[in-house]
Amino acid sequence: MDLNEMRIKFDNAILLLIESKRNDNNFFLNNEEYCERIEEIKKSKITLSTAGVKKCTKDYRNVRKYDILVINGKDRLIKTITNASEGVRYYVKNEELFDIIHSTHTAIGHGGRDRMMAELKLKYANVTKETIMVYLSLCSDCHKKSSNPKRGLVSKPILHSAYNSRAQLDLIDMQSQSVNDFRFIMNYQDHLTKFVVLKPLKTKRAEEVAHNLLDIYTTFGAPAILHSDNGREFVNNTINELHAMWGDVKIVHGKPRHSQSQGSVERANRDVEDMLATWMAENKSSDWPSGLKFPSEKIALFIQVRII
Repeated sequence: MDLNEMRIKFDNAILLLIESKRNDNNFFLNNEEYCERIEEIKKSKITLSTAGVKKCTKDYRNVRKYDILVINGKDRLIKTITNASEGVRYYVKNEELFDIIHSTHTAIGHGGRDRMMAELKLKYANVTKETIMVYLSLCSDCHKKSSNPKRGLVSKPILHSAYNSRAQLDLIDMQSQSVNDFRFIMNYQDHLTKFVVLKPLKTKRAEEVAHNLLDIYTTFGAPAILHSDNGREFVNNTINELHAMWGDVKIVHGKPRHSQSQGSVERANRDVEDMLATWMAENKSSDWPSGLKFPSEKIALFIQVRII
């Protein structure tokens, strides 16, 4: 859409908008109404400054709301300045609306409604949000920008068709409930079956993580890919040496997820904590490392059922 076509559509839309307003609206002023308003203000000023002349409420209201500024010999209608820190704010004719909004929109790099409103109200007194929205609905550049698909907040789940093709490793921080120097829970989960293996850890050092991974690998086999959302926390010489025993194993790093973003291990972490809390309450025990042996099968089954 070229600028002239855009201007015509804008003016037509503004006319329809004005028709839907009450007759006494003070925001939209065509050229004739603009000139009449200036003459009214001049008369009200003379009336209020002349002794013995009857004053009416409209005269006070006009002077309180409007003022006149002469620029290059032309009268411009402005909003009355009541504070020395205020700048001059002009009233705009309907015929000027498009050019003013267009130049402002272009100057701020095709900013949105709120940014445009903040910019325009610094200089103009009667440019409304409705008017801005009419313009934005016609801006082809803004339509191109808004048509770009946005990334959703929910990420896609990782799907695999073979057992041990991919596993994920995460840690649950239990330092606030340390028992016998155990401060962490290692959560190991196969992506296909959602089967969970829980191991209590005293530290999150690579040596201890590697020792527990070795125990899992010799029981269930090593996955083709080990996925960890803990950054490079587990990737050091010790874990690399462990994975060197299985030449096809790869370590993949991903961004941390939370349970609402389809991170299965992260949801399992929450389930583990909830089930452990229930187990400790029912058994009146704080020995969560021992309690890990009891909810493990329930957690695996619970996660599988929920995913299906």
